Amino acid sequence: MSKDAVDTAQVAAHPQATGTIPADAGDAGYSKGLKARHVNMIAIGGAIGTGLFLGAGGRLRDAGPALAIAYLVCGVFAFFVVRALGELVLYRPSSGSFVSYAREFLGEKGAYVAGWMYFLNWSTTGIADITAIALYTHYWSMFTSIPQWVLALIALAVVLAVNLISVKIFGEMEFWFAIVKVATLVGFMLIGIFLLATQHEVGGHTPGVSMITDHGGVLPHGVMPVVLVMQGVIFAYAALELVGVAAGETAEPEKVVPRAVNSIMWRVALFYVGSVVLLALLLPSSLYSGDQSPFVTVLSKIGVPAAGDVMNLVVLTAAMSSLNSGLYSTGRILRSMAMAGSAPKFTGVMSRTQVPYGGILLTCAVCVLGVGLNFLVPSKAFEIVLNVASLGIISTWVIIMICHLVFVRRAREGLVTRPHFRLPGSPVTEIVTIVFLLSVLVLMWNDPEVGRKTLYLVPVIAVMLVAGWFGVRRRVAANAEQELSGLTK
Repeated sequence: MSKDAVDTAQVAAHPQATGTIPADAGDAGYSKGLKARHVNMIAIGGAIGTGLFLGAGGRLRDAGPALAIAYLVCGVFAFFVVRALGELVLYRPSSGSFVSYAREFLGEKGAYVAGWMYFLNWSTTGIADITAIALYTHYWSMFTSIPQWVLALIALAVVLAVNLISVKIFGEMEFWFAIVKVATLVGFMLIGIFLLATQHEVGGHTPGVSMITDHGGVLPHGVMPVVLVMQGVIFAYAALELVGVAAGETAEPEKVVPRAVNSIMWRVALFYVGSVVLLALLLPSSLYSGDQSPFVTVLSKIGVPAAGDVMNLVVLTAAMSSLNSGLYSTGRILRSMAMAGSAPKFTGVMSRTQVPYGGILLTCAVCVLGVGLNFLVPSKAFEIVLNVASLGIISTWVIIMICHLVFVRRAREGLVTRPHFRLPGSPVTEIVTIVFLLSVLVLMWNDPEVGRKTLYLVPVIAVMLVAGWFGVRRRVAANAEQELSGLTK
């Protein structure tokens, strides 16, 4: 009976049956407080984070200059994902984003898996962010006496307060975070180009192509290290899908979203690929380190005063931005799920300022567990949660592409209408992207220290998802039946 109720409700909600585009009950009640500049900067903020400012150093050392190729390849596939999501957004803007689309095109089970895997991604990323914030704050001697877990708790409290006030405050915070990140990158690239053009020595080395050719070439350690860093590179692009969530709270998504999505590709090429190429031309890749931002490495070797302080502040900003985005997006996703019965009921409640505070508080509660992790194992907290988050983002992107495949198939059947803003090359683009993302998971097995241990969690997460579904399926069926009765009246 429950399966019939769900199936019937889906048929009733289908555009062909009702003559209208199906709405997500979780979209009701939101303000349209995000302006075009907010959404554009959210797109930039999603494309530039700690994965570049901090993570690029260790990856450049391990993979060599070929890291630029890894960023380019992963960046192309990340663009395909966001372009597919952008098309779905223009078809039907929703704050539930891909969870709402999974509900329409894959059914409630698809929406359930999409939502909870995304929650897994951002809640664990949130733990990584507050851990990073605490570590970066300890860089300054005035904070070293404060325990790491206390700093993590303070950071969480500040970002939580910002998210609970209003979506406009969130947008403003993201706007200025993105401004700081972009200004820093542009400033560094201008300095790097000047050093390259003038052949100014950097730590006793003369910048140029010789920094690559005389130190092992593009692949100094072979192909396998480049393959192994793919997981980290994918994680560096996590948050690009925030554009789809933010579109539900902007007044003109049909104008704002295409512009924001299309700009992602050149930003990836300029900031990620351009920065890595520049870094490789300035110093041998072996001189970079995972313990220090590669930008600090270069600036410190040319004697720039307070280079470490400035970059540490920027990386701190990037981590705060990521935490801010995580609380924002999971609040909206959980509300969409709660309205369908697949998330706790309290995550569907809204404040007077039109903020879904229930879902935000749930994500925050998981992050508080991260504060405990910082108390128990401060040296390992960051690495533990970062790998779990990568499983969440890869599964989210795969689900987005599957949703788009079904959407295109229904469009060909005449059941829905595709907008003019489309993912090119469908269905080949979706299939190739899905294969690439799944291959990244498979290749993680070749990394026994980190990747393989992460893959051991897959069956554990699968069992938890199945158990959870059996716990909520009756409520989901009841909600579907209620929706059906409302449609047939």
